[in-house]
Amino acid sequence: MSEDEHRWSAEVTEHSDAMDIEHGTFSHDDPHEIALALKHAAESSERRKSDPFRSAMSMLNFYINRAGKNLSRAEHEKLERTKPELRKVFGRPPEMTCGLQAASASARMAAATHSATRIPSIPAERMPPA
Repeated sequence: MSEDEHRWSAEVTEHSDAMDIEHGTFSHDDPHEIALALKHAAESSERRKSDPFRSAMSMLNFYINRAGKNLSRAEHEKLERTKPELRKVFGRPPEMTCGLQAASASARMAAATHSATRIPSIPAERMPPA
């Protein structure tokens, strides 16, 4: 990391409206403990612009992105597991990256079967030669 990058992240941490968190928050072994610490920091901090959940999630992402290649695979995975825990402690629904992703396999199959954009199957004898 260059000296300019180090200064930039230190400047953001010290002088922005980023919330204050306790030293060692991200070193907990349990993602749930990290989520609870972030929730506490977000709810008690006066250095934030948005709601506590968004501030806590932003701080977690900021830490993951700034630590970058210095995180071991296990540490990175632990911090990624903290995201759904943070949603839980704030009473938020799980993140859904696709509308059908959280649905059961049978629900996805039913949706595909009844879809108006379904492509009709073509019998093998009517298929053009390859």
